[in-house]
Amino acid sequence: MKPHGAKKFGIILPYFGVEESFMKQLKAVIFDVDGTLAETERDGHRVAFNSAFSDADLDWHWDEELYGELLAVTGGKERIRFFLSHFHDNFNYDGDIDELIISLHANKTKHYVTLLENNAIALRPGVVRLLAELREQGVRLAIATTTTPANVTALVSNTLGVEALDWFDCIAAGDIVPAKKPAPDIFDYCLEKIGLSAGECLVFEDSANGVKSSLGANISTVVTLNNYTKDDDFIGAVTVLDQLGEPGEPCRVIAGENIAGDYVTVDDLRQLHASA
Repeated sequence: MKPHGAKKFGIILPYFGVEESFMKQLKAVIFDVDGTLAETERDGHRVAFNSAFSDADLDWHWDEELYGELLAVTGGKERIRFFLSHFHDNFNYDGDIDELIISLHANKTKHYVTLLENNAIALRPGVVRLLAELREQGVRLAIATTTTPANVTALVSNTLGVEALDWFDCIAAGDIVPAKKPAPDIFDYCLEKIGLSAGECLVFEDSANGVKSSLGANISTVVTLNNYTKDDDFIGAVTVLDQLGEPGEPCRVIAGENIAGDYVTVDDLRQLHASA
């Protein structure tokens, strides 16, 4: 017969709680946006950047290969500046270059939102299902991203519905912190806002910079990579998957811990969180 309790440090614990009480409890999942919730980069942000350049009568064009290189830099305004310094350093501009970059980025955001409103960008496989399961099981949701708040609002509203914005206890986005990924600031900010410790959370990311950022905040991280990030170094991630998967559309474990079935469930996340 199993005992009803066990004594540890002078406290009587229920039998079932001796092991479980010391297992890390997953209380919240924090999602990156671009490349993680949706494949926004190639057919979303890149296209919007090119439209903004065209509007400004600039002969710049970011093809898929070049954009892949520019993704080494997080943040849209920072990406334009990197492009000018590393790929177009002979560019001459009579006005204030900072004002130009701000203007280009603002117009790019408008084009990106239009793409979303026209349903040009869809969520990745398994995202809708997993978000629903997390909510049903009482696991809190949050977002931590370098993209602008307007981009996040547009993506969530046009794929999940306006009401889905209330699903997330914190939407940390854009310039809300001074240092963008790979700095951990955005995740530190998110943890503060939701009132949880790093050990109570799990992060979904898609890039090396994202993983460096989340691990810098000491949060265990799961990666769902994409074509742009498939060759990134994800050292430190709990597991690396090609996607979340769906019934009949299995995901593939690239590296790290395995999951129980063909697609990621909340039980898998709890197990991955506990094993990290």
